[in-house]
Amino acid sequence: EAQLVESGGGSVQPGGSLRLSCAASGFTFSMNTMGWVRQAPGKALEWIVHINSGGITTYYTDSVKGRFTISRDNAKNMVYLQLNSLKTEDTAMYYCARVLVYKTYDVRGQGTQVTVSL
Repeated sequence: EAQLVESGGGSVQPGGSLRLSCAASGFTFSMNTMGWVRQAPGKALEWIVHINSGGITTYYTDSVKGRFTISRDNAKNMVYLQLNSLKTEDTAMYYCARVLVYKTYDVRGQGTQVTVSL
């Protein structure tokens, strides 16, 4: 069974940084595009970033470009999301996802909470 487990969330002040990690198991990780989505309280799920199987091609939604960086380690079955210059509007539950087709996923983790506040 495919499984994704996120970690690394927390509470930071605006301008701070966090590094989210996602451990994958139960499927051939190196053959899958992986992504991160987030959901803020009272808002719809937002697709924010993904990275192709080889780690070469990435996509970032405009609101996180230049601040977030996705990476992966296929040898460790891990995908990471570096969050820099965090803003209060980045507060959300962040989920790691296995991409099915463009901006859709078929497996998602349980999430890790990121809270940005003064």
